Amino acid sequence: MWQLTRIELFKIFKKPRTYIAFAAIAAIVILIQFALYADGEEYMNFMMQSINESFTIEGKQLNGYFVCYIILQTLLIHVPLLISLVAGDMLAGEANMGTLRLLVSKPVSRTELVLGKFLATAIYTLALLLFMAVLSLFGSIMIFGTSDLMILKQEGLVLLNKDDVFWRYIAAFGFAALAMMTVASLAFLLSVFAENSIGPIIAAMSIIIVFTILITMDIPFFNALKPYLFINHMLNWKGLFDRPVDNGEVLKSAMVLLLHIIIFVSLALYIFHKKDILT
Repeated sequence: MWQLTRIELFKIFKKPRTYIAFAAIAAIVILIQFALYADGEEYMNFMMQSINESFTIEGKQLNGYFVCYIILQTLLIHVPLLISLVAGDMLAGEANMGTLRLLVSKPVSRTELVLGKFLATAIYTLALLLFMAVLSLFGSIMIFGTSDLMILKQEGLVLLNKDDVFWRYIAAFGFAALAMMTVASLAFLLSVFAENSIGPIIAAMSIIIVFTILITMDIPFFNALKPYLFINHMLNWKGLFDRPVDNGEVLKSAMVLLLHIIIFVSLALYIFHKKDILT
């Protein structure tokens, strides 16, 4: 299994499109950091204007923890597309090149083939999130330093002591990895049906966009489904920055995401076993 996964990882990182995601994340993170470094104080004064009129907040408001939070809010909306570029190509790309039939004729079971490809997809996803974490968290800390973290939410202002922040980011990136793995497993499942990678990529993003819009609308028959949809839980990493953290709610969201991963991969296995491969 590991040997097959290594081969798939080599194939992933051999393709130039793989590095589009890393380049895009690096460009966005660096641009946000540069913009806040150049004009961040003005931005903070504008954002905190009403609060500063009533309260005196000590410490450096613009710091690495705050910058990383902004980057997370910005990037985690767009990362699913970057992940789908690879995940949607894993099986559909083989069909498009005409190598899928050759692969299943090898002395490797279809189960091993699917799981090996998904494991390679998962490693790529984790590598992308790790790259994002290093650049956005540690890079921002190096540039802006650390201080207490202030977050404006609908419920009000959340102020976290700097000694109580770092572990929250580690947990948030872990939760984000689980959310992005769910997206990867969805695109991977859709790639079983397709003969080229464009279809699964577009289909995965269309599903995410449509359901994201639907969960913001008050539709009676759809409201009952919301708690069970992975889209409704993908951004619940923000709950890790509440004070106190609602551990039960965060764990519930993580379990929903994990369940979707298991369902999507299991369906991919089942359908691929039944698939009549002609290419």
